[in-house]
Amino acid sequence: MKYLSTRSFAQDHSEHKHFCEILLEGLAPDGGLYLPQNYPKIDQATLTRWRSLSYADLAYEILSLYIDDIPSEDLRALCRKTYTAEVFGTSAIVPLRQLETGLYLEALSNGPTLAFKDMAMQLLGNLFEYELARRGEQLNILGATSGDTGSAAEYAMRGKKGVRVFMTSPHGRMSPFQQAQMFSLQDANIHNLAVRGVFDDCQDMVKAVSNDLAFKRKYKIGTVNSINWARLVAQVVYYFAGYFQATEHNAQKVSFCVPSGNFGNVCAGHVARMMGLPIEQLVVATNENDVLDEFFRTGVYRVRASADTHETSSPSMDISKASNFERFVFDLLDRDGHRVKQLFGDQLARHGSFDLGSDPAFAKASSLYGFVSGKSTHADRLATIRDTYQHFNQMIDTHTADGLKVAREHLRRGIPMIVLETALPIKFAATIVEALGVEPIRPEKFVGIEDLPKRVTVIDPDIQTVKNYISANCT
Repeated sequence: MKYLSTRSFAQDHSEHKHFCEILLEGLAPDGGLYLPQNYPKIDQATLTRWRSLSYADLAYEILSLYIDDIPSEDLRALCRKTYTAEVFGTSAIVPLRQLETGLYLEALSNGPTLAFKDMAMQLLGNLFEYELARRGEQLNILGATSGDTGSAAEYAMRGKKGVRVFMTSPHGRMSPFQQAQMFSLQDANIHNLAVRGVFDDCQDMVKAVSNDLAFKRKYKIGTVNSINWARLVAQVVYYFAGYFQATEHNAQKVSFCVPSGNFGNVCAGHVARMMGLPIEQLVVATNENDVLDEFFRTGVYRVRASADTHETSSPSMDISKASNFERFVFDLLDRDGHRVKQLFGDQLARHGSFDLGSDPAFAKASSLYGFVSGKSTHADRLATIRDTYQHFNQMIDTHTADGLKVAREHLRRGIPMIVLETALPIKFAATIVEALGVEPIRPEKFVGIEDLPKRVTVIDPDIQTVKNYISANCT
């Protein structure tokens, strides 16, 4: 299996790379994102055999279809080391719980930082350490977070040999719990940079540094954001795991509703569907920052400026420039890298938007790929949190509430709808208290975390400032 950039020409095979090369690289040199040359197709016999596997062994089976440059037994050992009951709280790893007939929540937030990002990040940390040791190299990870990626990355990478983490985040725009999770870490290889701006400013700086090839090579810059294919492919696994728990046989279909900001989580569902997982619909749920909902309704992809990015009570989705969306558009346009480069590399940079509404390809987003969408507001979140608590005795976080609200708008008779839980309620306690009047349960290990000493540097959204900080802390 080799990988190509979303901005590469079909006839150009010179830049196609193996998995471990793109594992440490992040963005492609041309500014595109890596995808496999093709999606492996799963036959019915394989799907049936996978039903009985543990989560770790299911992860191995799926990842081995995409990774041919790590010895098979080493990859299996990495998966079994990652996905344990000790780390994720249950042997099921991602247990499914039914709210009502045909409507489920898939628990993805039982890892070390209480958010779904742990599902991939824990594996990524082990993959990085394995490959760097094999090469005798070091890696400086530059990331951007709107809330949960940062803590998941830092907890996965802390103490890992050969790895430093430089994580940017929007200053003052994460919840107090999210900030405390990141900034209280005192590990020497963890560096937090709070940026005076919004998440998109952080993400733009990460991309700009990654596109400076000389700097990137000199300082061995990699990424843990979902622009890294390794993280995205690890997320494919829980779509299969959720499907197996919700169905009894392969003739059944399910739909997934995914709270979405940067499009990485739901893009993993797209990959699972392309592999042959029987998914009816992929429901994209946004908050007030509805750039993705606007696209799936109209065909217009219109990024918002920092001043127009709303600060909401589901802050991990306060994103107006969805990095992973380029991967889906690449498939939507029949993998026409030249056209993708025009849209994302040229038109979006000049005009801040593009319109596929009149393009025949746009209809395929729903008809061929199963995408639909919806939007949730603060009032919707409060109402959904209250309803779920009163009727099902289940406390959910704000992002999961966005997903549940939109999921109900797309229920189909006979098709189970699985809502992906994104975080535990404690991470957004203020809104939970606003909705319910009670404090969410806090795991014992996080008691008093907001009062711990903080280790963070506040900076302006300036690319050179980030480069200078990396240079000064890589000696």
